[in-house]
Amino acid sequence: MSTIATEAGSNPLTAGPNPVISGRRTAVQHVMIYVFVAVPMVALVAAVPLAWGWGVGWSDLGLLGVFYVVAVLGITVGFHRHFTHKAFKAMPWLRVAMAITGSLAVQGNVLNWVADHRRHHAFSDREGDPHSPWLFGTSPAAVARGFLHAHMTWFFDKNETNHRRFIPDLLADRLIVGVSRTFGIWVTVSLLLPALLGGLITWSWEGALTGFFWGGLVRLAVSNHVTWSINSICHMIGASPFQTRDRSRNFWPLAILSMGESWHNLHHADPTCARHGVLPGQIDISARLIWIFEKLGWAHDVRWPSPKRLARLSGQG
Repeated sequence: MSTIATEAGSNPLTAGPNPVISGRRTAVQHVMIYVFVAVPMVALVAAVPLAWGWGVGWSDLGLLGVFYVVAVLGITVGFHRHFTHKAFKAMPWLRVAMAITGSLAVQGNVLNWVADHRRHHAFSDREGDPHSPWLFGTSPAAVARGFLHAHMTWFFDKNETNHRRFIPDLLADRLIVGVSRTFGIWVTVSLLLPALLGGLITWSWEGALTGFFWGGLVRLAVSNHVTWSINSICHMIGASPFQTRDRSRNFWPLAILSMGESWHNLHHADPTCARHGVLPGQIDISARLIWIFEKLGWAHDVRWPSPKRLARLSGQG
């Protein structure tokens, strides 16, 4: 899946009146991506000897768990199912809340995240997909390189997905654009609020430090790798009961940690569906939260799966 050039030698991803790629990140933006990828990973590695030698307090685990659930659901329900795929409509205040909680995951602002993910679906496992593990071929060495690319190194590509092509609807939403512009504030909240709460809970500076470490950095590392695994593992390993044009797979071991996102094959077969885990025994926490929103009257026009549609997608209808 190497880059295809036109006869004139131009890149088809940047050519034309409405290209896939619209620009390049600044040097500062690129450095910050390295920082927010590398620092949580270092913290995750350090967490093992720290927990073994000094232990980890219940308040730290509580902060890690709470911030993990809030931020990951912000990504799965908000950034992914609502903003990217419009699987349901929501009240304006809920849209803002989902944009903010998704930003707490520190995986990029809502506009960039949605643009990249819509591009992924437009070119899934083909030329133009920003994070396909099949970019370099199917030999063992190529697959290993592709896995690393899909999992995390694609972040280091300075090219930016064209917002005007992929997210014109969000660009017209002043509230969501406003949340995107204040992304730095939500990053700061994501890291410092666990420290503040840790200090208040234990009434100590040590509690603030461990709250920052476990509820901030380690939590980011775990949520990052779970999300990245959907891009890498779920396009390589697992079952594919539904028909798709790509190599998306279901990987059950990640179902709970990913809040249902690892039922990835159905998602690619029917991207606008609000539930990804549609078969018996497939736990989908994100879909359950959407169901709660609907029952409370906060969400409407939810695109739930139907037996007839599922039968057709599985080749039985």
